[in-house]
Amino acid sequence: MNTKTALLVIDAQVNMFDESFQIYQADRIISTISGLIEKARASKVPVIYLRNNGPEGEPDEPGTTGWEIHPSFAPEAGEIVIDKFTSDSFHETELKEELDKLGIQRLLIAGMQTEMCVDTTARKAVELGYEVTLVRDGHSTFDFEDAKAVDTIKQFNEEISEIAKVVNSDDLEF
Repeated sequence: MNTKTALLVIDAQVNMFDESFQIYQADRIISTISGLIEKARASKVPVIYLRNNGPEGEPDEPGTTGWEIHPSFAPEAGEIVIDKFTSDSFHETELKEELDKLGIQRLLIAGMQTEMCVDTTARKAVELGYEVTLVRDGHSTFDFEDAKAVDTIKQFNEEISEIAKVVNSDDLEF
């Protein structure tokens, strides 16, 4: 059991997979993150879910279907779910306190949205002194008019590799 490692699953919520506007390669992301969660549980590595709380009327408004953790990633009894209100999963949440209680030093990061919550959380984790490993194929975003998801993901993987490890899910060691 690696008691110093935790898997952070960021914003793996139903709204990210809505067929009318879903993240890039949604089916692959479901498979990848589900596999990561399965490996973490088998290795007795804590899985911590971060859930975005959007404003009233948004797809991730608390209490709505879109706000719920996607059923493919359903937390098991005893797993931690932390609600957040900003892109930084540490900002005004109990994430750091929970990690400290568990003695966590290494974070494996996967989830959504690449250029927002994944980016901000990974950078803050490095700043706080955690050893950060980004799962290269375990995060995604949306295609926008001015930015294609594939380009955003590739650029982020390159940039974050300057301060964190970037590893494919198949090569990740728990």
